[in-house]
Amino acid sequence: MRTESDSLGQINVPKDVYYGAHTQRALNNFPISKDTTHPEIIRAFLEIKQAAAQTNATSGNLDRSIAKHIVDATKILLNQPIDTKMFPISDVQGGAGTSTNMNVNEVIANTALEQIGRPRGEYQYINPNDHVNMGQSTNDTYPSAGKIALIRILKPLLSELTQLVDSLGNKADEFSKTYKMGRTQLQDAVPMTLGNTFHAWLKPLRRDFKRIESAQNELYTLNLGGSAIGSGINVSYHYQVHIVPNLASITGLSLEQAHDLFDATSNLDGYVALSGSLKNLAINLSKMSNDLRLLSSGPRSGLHEINLPAKQAGSSIMPGKVNPVIPEVVNQVAFEMMGFDATVTAASEAGQLELNAFEPIIFKSLIAGIEHLQQAMRTLRRNAIDDITVNQSRLSQDIDLSASFATAMAPMIGYKEAAKIAKESLRTGKSLREIAEKKNRFTESELEHIFRVEDIVINARTPEHGLVLHAPKTTA
Repeated sequence: MRTESDSLGQINVPKDVYYGAHTQRALNNFPISKDTTHPEIIRAFLEIKQAAAQTNATSGNLDRSIAKHIVDATKILLNQPIDTKMFPISDVQGGAGTSTNMNVNEVIANTALEQIGRPRGEYQYINPNDHVNMGQSTNDTYPSAGKIALIRILKPLLSELTQLVDSLGNKADEFSKTYKMGRTQLQDAVPMTLGNTFHAWLKPLRRDFKRIESAQNELYTLNLGGSAIGSGINVSYHYQVHIVPNLASITGLSLEQAHDLFDATSNLDGYVALSGSLKNLAINLSKMSNDLRLLSSGPRSGLHEINLPAKQAGSSIMPGKVNPVIPEVVNQVAFEMMGFDATVTAASEAGQLELNAFEPIIFKSLIAGIEHLQQAMRTLRRNAIDDITVNQSRLSQDIDLSASFATAMAPMIGYKEAAKIAKESLRTGKSLREIAEKKNRFTESELEHIFRVEDIVINARTPEHGLVLHAPKTTA
């Protein structure tokens, strides 16, 4: 062990670790989650510390040799996988993220000390607070690191969403002339194509892409330079002007500083907007999964209009049973995201005055939601959508026996008379056409038109029907 001290006094720290007193206290205080602060947040923190050291050096406030050692340390840490032994703090923590900020400060300081041949903990040479944290506060570095992490984590989600939309578009095109019965309130309605169904699934996902992209744009605005509450206390003018441009250069992201740093420090409505857009995506994915489970139900006593790929045995007791496990897991991820959204909403509302202390749980919820939704969409596309096949005989049988063609009769003979024909068909089991022919109310050409499913469905087609629809590519 080695003994370190902070404003609360002395504390023992394992001799071989790179963290220090503040991290050790956090480990003692927050045994909440086995998950540590997400690696992308740590990565963004290291980039912020690098930008801060460079900016403080050019302002003349930080000795250039110390700044160089800090920058070199961040580069060493960035060039290797994020090590949870260095960054072991729970991702759920009190203190508005101060523990993670100080954890990063301590690891950088001790890495730099090691590079100049000094023992860990000799902070009189390179200090976690006075040098690594110069010009900063947890209150502007933690949210900035979290936003950068979210931008990066959203990129693969948007890519996966684009691929899912493309996959659904391919199926919409493949099934553009596959006729089936439409249903409202789970009862027979009127004919449509299976392509219409896939088209109706992909359109809300395209809107979700735009909602998420719009919410993501707010993440590029940082409160960095605002220090504790947005006033910029202990921050030089040079630092406040140059820190975000320098960070943008390091990260390769189009970052900008908030116009009102007080607002950007105290209000978290951007996270609520992002969470809401993710919840919307989750709801649309879940609704689609509900439909997939219904349309594939059976195979004998359900709808059984489509076949989902068989992925695993469905029962430990019923031989041969296969369940719709892929839509089921997507449903569960969607339920989870709805819960995450409730957490983000409550945590964002719970801020008081100049700071919201609950960003750790916000970032944990958003990141988990994004990563789980990404994986859910991937397995839905690869293990379900791409290999869906059709039970053509079942679709044709449903249309032939349907009383829905009475809807096409109504303009010719009136709603009441058409309803009588439909009811007789259902009561006797005879086809609608057979009954209609006996009524002698229609000419042969009218009957051909009424019972030609292509004539009924074509009126419902949209100009985009049958096209492969591509979601816009992310600009992140």
